[in-house]
Amino acid sequence: GIGGTGVLTIGGILGMAAHLEGKGVSVLEMTGMSQKNGTVSSHVRLAATPEAIRAQRIATGEADLILGCDMLTAGAQDAIAKTRPGRTSAIINAHQQPIGPFAKQPDWQFPDAGVRDLIAESVADQVEFVDATRLATALLGDSIATNLFMLGFAWQRGRVPLSEAAILRAIELNGVAIEMNKEAFLWGRRAAVDLDRVKRIATPAQGIVLQMPRSLDTVIRTRAKFLTDYQDARYATTYEQFVQRVREAEAKLEKGSKLTEAVAKSLFKLMAIKDEYEVARLYTSGEFEQRIKDTFEGEVTLKFNLAPPLLARKDGEGHLVKAEYGGWVWHALQLLARLKGLRGKAFDVFGHTADRRMERALIDEYRALIDALLPKLSADNLAVAVAIAAVPETIRGFGHVKLAAVDAARKRWGELSAQLERSGRDGAGKARVSAFR
Repeated sequence: GIGGTGVLTIGGILGMAAHLEGKGVSVLEMTGMSQKNGTVSSHVRLAATPEAIRAQRIATGEADLILGCDMLTAGAQDAIAKTRPGRTSAIINAHQQPIGPFAKQPDWQFPDAGVRDLIAESVADQVEFVDATRLATALLGDSIATNLFMLGFAWQRGRVPLSEAAILRAIELNGVAIEMNKEAFLWGRRAAVDLDRVKRIATPAQGIVLQMPRSLDTVIRTRAKFLTDYQDARYATTYEQFVQRVREAEAKLEKGSKLTEAVAKSLFKLMAIKDEYEVARLYTSGEFEQRIKDTFEGEVTLKFNLAPPLLARKDGEGHLVKAEYGGWVWHALQLLARLKGLRGKAFDVFGHTADRRMERALIDEYRALIDALLPKLSADNLAVAVAIAAVPETIRGFGHVKLAAVDAARKRWGELSAQLERSGRDGAGKARVSAFR
């Protein structure tokens, strides 16, 4: 599994349980460079007598069970190399835990199907996938219970040759979250017997939610409503009018509405700047408070990690550094949310920062870019126009991260605009040749 989730604890519990039964056991822990969210594995060998243990590390093709508490780690080369079709079985946590590089690769997609196929092939389909993280968290209130849940599942399947009494005693001797760990082990056993019933228990009864198709009108209307709450009705109207102008131009081509859809999404993204007023509004709108109440019981203490542009210090590279603020910030956020009418006006103290000036300029830049391409729009260059309109979807992050994304977006706009010009000239040339012939 990954560091910080209790993988080594499972190895320790198995080792102690084997010791209590007088069996031979070795536990070799492989932690790698990262102790938190990095790859971690325990090579556990169990034998009838201590003399039967001749090596600690499990060699290639010698694993009887892969207990994959993290799917990506279980599908990595080191774990797959230990499997042998016909000998090895696998029980895998199907929870999709993103990897560290996802923070720098925002378009990364979890390779769920590929990893499942790889593991299944390596053990000749002797594999079971169970979303242990979701079930353990729903049943016990803490994802840290996942790995004991997995152990209980594997034990009930007959894949762990130790007695229940020894494992429970080992949990007691471990001395950490004893009752929760015992309960997690029991829930894992129950899931191995009747997974559907455990899923029903873990999932409260809910009304049926129908996911209806979203028309273009619905997309525009929903975003306009958001912009009204974000600023005011006038601000939302400018959005609707611009999108309508694009829609009318595209309708003349009779080629669908992809350009309008791209503009509706991208212009909204640029106009709904997550500035200080918006962060305050989102925190204090009531939804965040309700989520806190639904998630936690009793008294809750809030702390905020923020980098206010007028207060935060900067690091050696000039980037703002977040600092922790106490619960008093909540009252400041409530006041700030009511001051959203100052946004973009003379008394907007935040609007004078370089980031806010850049974000407002980007809205005008995008509108001008779309306005310039509409008179040139044709069936031949429609695909390029859609690509130009969709570029803002790649702008993510805050501060220096966002600045880098904006620079990349502007470069991409330049490339696509040049391509649009070339396609226009090529299309005109073809038209002239056709007329001459």
